[in-house]
Amino acid sequence: MSSGADASQGGWNRRRFLGALGGTAAVVAVPSPASAPADPESTPVATRAPAPGTHRAGQAAGPRPLYLGTYTSVDGGGTGIGLATYDPATGRITDAGTLTGVADPSYLAVHPDGSTLYAVDEQTSGAVTAVRLADRRILGARSTGGAGPCHLSVHPTGRWLLSANYSSGSVAVHPIDAAGALGERTALVKHSTPQPGPGQDGPHAHQFVTSPDGGHVLAVDLGTDTVYTYRLDTTKGALTEVSQARTRAGAGPRHLTFHPGGRYAYLANEVDDTIAVCAYDPATGALSIGDPQSSGSTGSATNYPAQILVTPNGAYAYLANRGDNTLARYAVEADGARLRLLDTVSVSGDFPRQIAFSPDGALLFAANQKSSTVSVFQVDGESGELRLAGAPFASPVAVCALPL
Repeated sequence: MSSGADASQGGWNRRRFLGALGGTAAVVAVPSPASAPADPESTPVATRAPAPGTHRAGQAAGPRPLYLGTYTSVDGGGTGIGLATYDPATGRITDAGTLTGVADPSYLAVHPDGSTLYAVDEQTSGAVTAVRLADRRILGARSTGGAGPCHLSVHPTGRWLLSANYSSGSVAVHPIDAAGALGERTALVKHSTPQPGPGQDGPHAHQFVTSPDGGHVLAVDLGTDTVYTYRLDTTKGALTEVSQARTRAGAGPRHLTFHPGGRYAYLANEVDDTIAVCAYDPATGALSIGDPQSSGSTGSATNYPAQILVTPNGAYAYLANRGDNTLARYAVEADGARLRLLDTVSVSGDFPRQIAFSPDGALLFAANQKSSTVSVFQVDGESGELRLAGAPFASPVAVCALPL
């Protein structure tokens, strides 16, 4: 099959179970987008991002919490949300048990105030669950209105939870109350146009995220080769589509990450093994997708790019490559308009499904699905180089690592 872990044939089941199956590129740039003032009612307060490797003021010393996503309904999977701690200086992970009661928590996100954890329940009857972190009490689950939710994020206002239903090709919005609990769904939009891309059986929403200015929310759909931009009514939780950006046919876009400057973003294309620089116009929400460029994979194995991260200071970007089992490092140039591939390093695991920075940007965590491990890398604050921080940590069918 031409697609990767989220390929269409077999739909959600193929997405879940594929993980259990056993140089310098040319610089690519895109035109500068138009600038515009942000919507003051929906924009979070901006703070200056630290350089990678610097300590964030106010962050407590000593062990920090780490939450781990898994599948509970596959052979060798976990029994709930994995609980662990990590040493912010060395990256060493220590097991702290499991939070049971959440089925197939394959992706995790935290409320901006740090009080509540949210997990997808990636099942046929999809749901999202809220967990109060102070006492690890489950605050309840709400239906996403679709099947196989695989991604969720919290709007910067802290009032709305955004989720993407992979199998159904739809995105949903839930309100968040003052205690962090979820209310009944306020919006559900299915991606009906354009038609599915080559080899796809329908839309497959893979990510739902807020733009840095807070004015728009963007949904990445692998099945339709499209990134959809919506305006979120921050009073009612309704969605209004305002723009579509289409990749080349068969690209299979999976994950979008914005540069801290807010005018550019980077798109990981799972199916055709590429990434692309995108220009973003905050006035209209329009995304302009640039030419595809190398993921850094060697071609020795079929490769599916998974997720791309950008350092807090915007100087470097990293791409997780499943199959090639590497992390590609890029220099970010021209204020975000260009990516230049520098090198790749082994992830020291198999099938890195997701990557995440520690809050201070000094560590990078990679959740390796097939090897059931989490690798931790120290991030050099000047060069952006990655250095493995000890032996990978064993975690059953690790598909998400969320360090706090």
